Amino acid sequence: MDKKMNILMFSGEYDKALAALILANSAREINIDVTMFFAFWGLLLIRDPNNMSEEDKTTYEKMFANMTPKNIEELPLSKMNFAGIGKKMLVEMMEESDTPALTDFLNGAIKKGVNIQACKLSCEVMGFKEEELIKEVKIVTAEEYLQNALESNIQLFI
Repeated sequence: MDKKMNILMFSGEYDKALAALILANSAREINIDVTMFFAFWGLLLIRDPNNMSEEDKTTYEKMFANMTPKNIEELPLSKMNFAGIGKKMLVEMMEESDTPALTDFLNGAIKKGVNIQACKLSCEVMGFKEEELIKEVKIVTAEEYLQNALESNIQLFI
């Protein structure tokens, strides 16, 4: 029997993204099919920093784009961020223990075949265009996500 895991990534925080991506990579290592569905703040993980544009955006969308982290490595911690000092400490501790960076975990998940999806409505509300996301992303509706989640053995909301 094929095993499936579904992760709804709602958070845009470094430590929560790290946990989700470690689980996704680990699941693929033991042959579990994985779908990650990124909604609202989770979309910040899958933005392509080289393809952000202000073209055809409302004033609010432009302001929002300028106020949020530009790439996955700029995400704050969920706790003890302390204006970035806590995050800097965590990243240094990860480097000292030879732990890959968050970008490496995302790229590893993609290479291992994790299905990367973005919520269509979240993209519309937050002003993210498909070309502003990494190329591996498929934009889907909430209904499509739910169909996938119903078939999963493991469902996580992060």
